[in-house]
Amino acid sequence: MPCIWQHHGEPLRADIPALYIHLPFCFHKCHYCDFYSIVDRDSQRHAALVDRILDELAYYRNRSDLPDWRPRTIFVGGGTPTFLEAGELTRLLRGLAMGHASSGPFEEFTVEANPETLTDNIAELLVECGVNRISIGAQSFQPELLKTLERWHEPSSVRRAVKIARAAGITNINLDLIFGIPGQTHRQLEDDLDRILDPELSPTHLSCYSLTYEPNTAMMRRLELGQFKPLDNHTVADFYATVRQRLADAGLKQYEISNWCKPGYHCRHNLAYWTNLNWLGLGPSASSHINGQRWKNVPQLGRYLASSGCPPRIDIEHLPSVARIGERLMLGLRLIDGMPQSIVDSLLNEDASRRSTFDHLIEIGMIERKQGHYRLSEKALFISDTVLAELV
Repeated sequence: MPCIWQHHGEPLRADIPALYIHLPFCFHKCHYCDFYSIVDRDSQRHAALVDRILDELAYYRNRSDLPDWRPRTIFVGGGTPTFLEAGELTRLLRGLAMGHASSGPFEEFTVEANPETLTDNIAELLVECGVNRISIGAQSFQPELLKTLERWHEPSSVRRAVKIARAAGITNINLDLIFGIPGQTHRQLEDDLDRILDPELSPTHLSCYSLTYEPNTAMMRRLELGQFKPLDNHTVADFYATVRQRLADAGLKQYEISNWCKPGYHCRHNLAYWTNLNWLGLGPSASSHINGQRWKNVPQLGRYLASSGCPPRIDIEHLPSVARIGERLMLGLRLIDGMPQSIVDSLLNEDASRRSTFDHLIEIGMIERKQGHYRLSEKALFISDTVLAELV
């Protein structure tokens, strides 16, 4: 397939507010991670990847159907972006911002970091390159639970990393926390929440996820071999209730199934996904969505580096209108406020069978109307994956 998005053979001019960059390099592969990542310390390959991502970016910037394109949010994830050498990370970040200096700073420019890899030097260069938000993977503050996850960092490193980020001038800080880890007790969860809500950390944003066992991960293989016993659904639901109550008591607003923030600190980049806007992904395995057409860059470093311009792509699809309706509902209803009733009704008017499913979910109390919006009910939040799957 040609490297363009088309509709009836004609190029589509597109507003693309969100740009994602995937850096797959890590110093260790966490057992729960299902993102494309590789343990690779070869600085030459690191430099080659930066070259290739900037080449891919130039391909899109030079397209005639993207005149004056400037993303409003950038998210650099992985992998571990802060595992790159300082010089290469600087070259990448400056390349991403190049040509936009006259337009002022991005609305949101996020870089993910492992607590062990964030140094004073790295934090300072992030700020110099325009980064204004950082996402740090805490996951847990219990050494034994980190070991279960095969997550390599010391719990104390989280506080050190937050302190370094703030000292450099990054005040918008997200922390990731995982619950439902095999062997986790309610007391351990409470301790994790105590630590993450400590005034010395005081993140502006929290992503709190229940552990999922993804196919083709080491965690799933260990589960299949009986090396540990997963927590039962009732316990995980109880943990989720605790998370929601504790974070609400701390003044953090839940705005998505797994995300909380202080007022005004929603993750704008992720909101582009949940509201079904366009986004462009650069780097091996990065996904893109443009006007209903989706694709994924090949998740193989060698093939990606060997290409130029537009990289090899897989999973290319242009969703028919009916499928796009289901996807938009599934994403939009992840938001705690839900979706405007007028938009939902307009979508469902085009799909009688899905209207029937939607009405049934209302009847059984899984979806409710409130303040001109449709949203998941309180009880539906605890089985959201099952409920939203009905709409897809």
